Amino acid sequence: MNASKTAVLIDSGCDLNTELREKYDIKVIALKIFYGTKMYNDGVDIDPMYVYENFHREYPKTSTPNMQEYLDVIEEIRREGYENIIGITISSGLSGTYNTMRATFAEVEDMKTFAFDTKNISIGSGMYAVWAAKALSEGASFDEVVQGLKDRQTASHLCFYMDTLEYLQKGGRITPSVALVGKVLHLKPIISCNEEGVYYTVGKIRGQARGVKKLFDEVVKPDLDPNKYWFAIMNGDGQALEDEAKRMLYERIPAAKVLVDGQITATLANNTGPGLLGICAFQHTL
Repeated sequence: MNASKTAVLIDSGCDLNTELREKYDIKVIALKIFYGTKMYNDGVDIDPMYVYENFHREYPKTSTPNMQEYLDVIEEIRREGYENIIGITISSGLSGTYNTMRATFAEVEDMKTFAFDTKNISIGSGMYAVWAAKALSEGASFDEVVQGLKDRQTASHLCFYMDTLEYLQKGGRITPSVALVGKVLHLKPIISCNEEGVYYTVGKIRGQARGVKKLFDEVVKPDLDPNKYWFAIMNGDGQALEDEAKRMLYERIPAAKVLVDGQITATLANNTGPGLLGICAFQHTL
């Protein structure tokens, strides 16, 4: 436990791997995935490959944890001896998780709490949790970390390459007409989150190779200082794309530190489909 007795709590959509969660004792509350009446807890009893392999059978629904589930997790945190909680969530523009967390924290009177809306998604949100937990482990106070998060609101730059817009359309993130145009013209979309934390299209490129190159150049600028940035490279049923992105990264910035890599979480897989590559650059030192 850190000196300030402050726990970091994230939702599973932040896409942090087990290694980092255990290293910094980051607590997780799971988003939900429903196949009919059967419920799965994201990252607990369902993985992204299950989602990909079952798209032909059923397109699942997702939901956020309710207030009672948050209260249960908070009680577990309290029993461990923590006195404060910093909550970090995926964008309120894409999920109700932040609003539920904030409402629950308002009911907690015996602990100092702060809910941070990253206005981002996946590891673009998770990077904030790593920064916060690392700062706490090095002796930063609750108030110092809260201010540090506010100062870094725009520190995380994440973009995704996707083979298709079909699954964003199924999830209600874009209109059917936009998805149809992309399919007809064989366009490969590059997606990011804007300042309001809502998806927007950075570009649409014909061809996978050109799409990956566009994604890489959008995030990994040649002048990025490897002493000030962490990187993450995530894939959704696209390991070869991840391998290529790593090769490109180390070629451009040999001293780059890849903090997180691997498969995205099942809830994000549900909304983006197979053939995904995500690259994030996070400025941890201002």
